[in-house]
Amino acid sequence: MRWVRGIVIVAALLLLWQIIVWITGAPHFILPGPVRVAVAWWVHHPALFHHASITLLEIGLGLFFGVLLGCLSAVVLAYSRPARLWLMPVLVASQAVPVFAIAPILVLWLGYGIASKVAMATLIIYFPVVASFFDGLRRTEPNWIDLARTMQASPWAILRHIRIPAALPSLASGIRVAAAVAPIGAVVGEWVGASAGLGYMMMHANGRMQIDLMFAALLTLAVFAITIYFLLDVILRHMIPWQPDALSND
Repeated sequence: MRWVRGIVIVAALLLLWQIIVWITGAPHFILPGPVRVAVAWWVHHPALFHHASITLLEIGLGLFFGVLLGCLSAVVLAYSRPARLWLMPVLVASQAVPVFAIAPILVLWLGYGIASKVAMATLIIYFPVVASFFDGLRRTEPNWIDLARTMQASPWAILRHIRIPAALPSLASGIRVAAAVAPIGAVVGEWVGASAGLGYMMMHANGRMQIDLMFAALLTLAVFAITIYFLLDVILRHMIPWQPDALSND
């Protein structure tokens, strides 16, 4: 039934798209129809696959480094009061800086290669992971920790066997958010300065008024983003089987 619902939703969106094109009468260089975009995707699919592989690599590396650094930072914040007092305000304030303002600086520092895009994706992923995992670590049931200390468990054993498992549902929520925003970081970096990637291809197609190709690249990116999100969702569900899903039977 999930596959059927997915097909029905996609078909309905495509039909709505085509209806909007018919009603507005927009020229194809403003709003191309689904058929024209599909033709452009098929004609340019070798180039789309090439650029998509680069963007996918940037997203994957950004997720890896963002989740890794976010988890390490959350543990430090949970176990160090000075870190909470001095670093947490800096982390919160950093979210007030727009990502478009950071991207040119990263390109200037790291160049037009993949490094600046991975750094951009890492930065945009970092805070949701830190915030969610830290919240889960600090909300661990106190009675569990008291019982472990009564049994003379070491701080490392408490962290490994009690705090981290208890915080995994919160971390999973943060990773889901990270999976949704990771493509934003990679593509913004490509828009500012790149020589490859779907964002670069979209900008290049827009400059040459190939709007159908631009839409094809955009839809390819959307498919990647949705696939990554649901793939991570399945993995996270299997990692925390003890977490009940109150909506699963609704």
